[in-house]
Amino acid sequence: MRRARQFLLDHWQLLSLITALFALWQTPLVFPLKLTVVYLHALSHGLAAVLTGGRVLEMSVSAQVGGFAVTQGGNLFAILTAGYLGSLVLGAGLLLAALRSVADRYVTGGLAVLTFIVTAAYMRDGFAIAYGALTAAMLLAIAVWCGHAMNDLVLRVIGLASIIYVPFDIFDDTIRRSFLRSDARMMAEEFGGTTVMWGGVWLVISLVVIGWTLRVALRHPSNVRFGKTGR
Repeated sequence: MRRARQFLLDHWQLLSLITALFALWQTPLVFPLKLTVVYLHALSHGLAAVLTGGRVLEMSVSAQVGGFAVTQGGNLFAILTAGYLGSLVLGAGLLLAALRSVADRYVTGGLAVLTFIVTAAYMRDGFAIAYGALTAAMLLAIAVWCGHAMNDLVLRVIGLASIIYVPFDIFDDTIRRSFLRSDARMMAEEFGGTTVMWGGVWLVISLVVIGWTLRVALRHPSNVRFGKTGR
């Protein structure tokens, strides 16, 4: 009982954020956050293509909370795998940057610059351009004019949203509705197996990554103090 009470005292802010995300996920309040998670998914496809010798032709997010990345060349296995698992790794990285570093403003600023570059180079339709430009501008403003604590909070929210959403998205897209033309469906077509098999593999990997991330994140007290001094 004493350990549980101390755990709640040490991590009540993070636990409150997780609770709020679950409670508000189906409401319009988190619509911009959902778009950001979709953007990280598409970005992960693009990064995998570039890192394996390919290139990105186009990237987009839509008002229906969907998105895509059109790539050319590169390793198809890595590109298809990177959608769900890559966005999970990016989310985990943002969360750990907030919890285990003091570079929050630089990370927020770097994400803003990257989003601006991706928007300018690869987004074509009006909604995607508006999303990318507004997101980049807001992140840059937070990085420049807000203190450590606010940047920490922003990274926590984006990171948590990504790692929470990914396993649910994998289950919904590849197992519950395996008839969809998802990344797992394309994996099955290109490399054998079934949509459900690839979805199941990715789901297990995502849960392992989330477990490891939370273990590291909760190793020390995670609450942040708002004020001039940051933590």
